Amino acid sequence: MTLEQFKKKAAKIPDAPGVYFFLAKNKKILYIGKATSLRDRVRSYFAGDLHQVRSPLIANMVEKAASIDWRQTDSVLEALILEANLIKTYKPAANTDLKDDKSFNYVVVTQEDYPRVLVVRGRDLKIENLKLKNIFGPFPHGLQLQQAMKLVRKIFPYRDKCLPCEALAKKGVRCKRCFNAQIGLCPGVCSGETSKAEYAKTVRHIVLLFKGKKKELIKELGREMKRAAKEEKFEEAKQLRGQVFALGHIQDVSLIKDEYRNPRTSDVRTFRIEAYDVAHLRGGSNVGVMTVVEDGTPNKKEYRKFIIRTAKGGDDVGALKEILSRRLGHNEWPLPRLVVVDGATAQIKAAEKLLESLGIKIPVVGVVKDEKHRPRELRGDKTIIKDRERDILLANAEAHRFAIGYHRKTLRKRGYN
Repeated sequence: MTLEQFKKKAAKIPDAPGVYFFLAKNKKILYIGKATSLRDRVRSYFAGDLHQVRSPLIANMVEKAASIDWRQTDSVLEALILEANLIKTYKPAANTDLKDDKSFNYVVVTQEDYPRVLVVRGRDLKIENLKLKNIFGPFPHGLQLQQAMKLVRKIFPYRDKCLPCEALAKKGVRCKRCFNAQIGLCPGVCSGETSKAEYAKTVRHIVLLFKGKKKELIKELGREMKRAAKEEKFEEAKQLRGQVFALGHIQDVSLIKDEYRNPRTSDVRTFRIEAYDVAHLRGGSNVGVMTVVEDGTPNKKEYRKFIIRTAKGGDDVGALKEILSRRLGHNEWPLPRLVVVDGATAQIKAAEKLLESLGIKIPVVGVVKDEKHRPRELRGDKTIIKDRERDILLANAEAHRFAIGYHRKTLRKRGYN
């Protein structure tokens, strides 16, 4: 396809998410791709440096193509799913030759009473111990698929690793909520909070989404919502209404970010949470950490470690102030929209006072723990806590995990076992 031919069609290509096709003269599909902006992505194939920035296979495919077509979607998530379904159906040579099928990712639903939803490599699809009911893919973009699954899981919490309550009971183990259930990403299969019938509905919703049947899914959720309201199951109706809204307003900024944004660059659309924690051994070997959660997803590239230099051993408030002061000295780091501290009033006030002294207006939330170091209460702006509770708990849990790991590593270096 020549540049002149492309220019004639370029004005019609929408600046919206979707899937695009390069077609041969006989309308055979040569290549399928997805884009956050169809217009920008397709235009990139007709830049003067195509042979330098694209593989020879893709460059030759563009030269052989006779035309371009596209399908617009409501979100990048839907474009990702549609791309995978179309690649599976048409198997374009320029897609399948780019990568060994065995290294592609697939989303699978297992054949169990409480099915698991997993991401599996092509090479692992035929594992004997994994009985599969549904297979979706291949998905060429591994990192974006991971982000997409986190997005889907927020709308439809599902089981991936935990054992169902019945299985635990047979082993003589007490049923208890797994970590994902505590932060709202598992419906409580492990604690017996959901029945097989209820969970089967959730799995059906996920299957419909990955089959690209969003309209059918929304209609089904609407029927279930009306039925729940009629039966005066108002909490269930509220949850279903939230799912319908979420599907109609998918906030897939994390997928857009992976495709276009350098993770070191601030983006006002991204809700960045920074969480801080301190670890020490009887007041000695003081260390601290910062973890980052952006739109519900841990950004581990942004995690930071701090050796406490000035605060005295055991002075958690002083250590927190030192960490925050040093962190805020890095003007090249994007500022968060929420700070999460491990502690109560003292830690919250220390962080707020420091931020205020620097003329920075960022809300602070404190996570108060019980004697077993489990979250007992969240303190701070009630509206933010209500809207972001799951992400706050995730950021805090990551900070605690990261701090303990860093502290143990520090101790080993100093000769402690």
